[in-house]
Amino acid sequence: QVQLVESGGGLVQSGGSLRLSCTTSQSIYMVYTMGWYRQAPGKQRELVATITSGGRTNYADSVLGRFTISTISRDRSQYTIYLQMNSLKPEDTAVYYCNSDMRVTGQFRDNYWGQGTQVTVFA
Repeated sequence: QVQLVESGGGLVQSGGSLRLSCTTSQSIYMVYTMGWYRQAPGKQRELVATITSGGRTNYADSVLGRFTISTISRDRSQYTIYLQMNSLKPEDTAVYYCNSDMRVTGQFRDNYWGQGTQVTVFA
């Protein structure tokens, strides 16, 4: 079963930093885009940052200059990205989801989601 495993969430004071990581399960033939989305209570899921296999990034205006998405690294057939989050604000509090547009070996290209990791920023 294809998985995206996230880690790095937690509780942090306003102004602090966290780094999220997301790793795919093995047997991934190709990754086209990976990224992070978030969903706060009572709100819709929104884009945080994405990066293509070619290195093109896209950030939400609200995180520009504070968050940095890493390039997609590959170890055999497993892919990993990171999201460095600095100068965190209480409004960054949300469940952060990893997303990947990729092709699993032997399957068609599809879109996958992780289970999410909670980020809580307190004032």
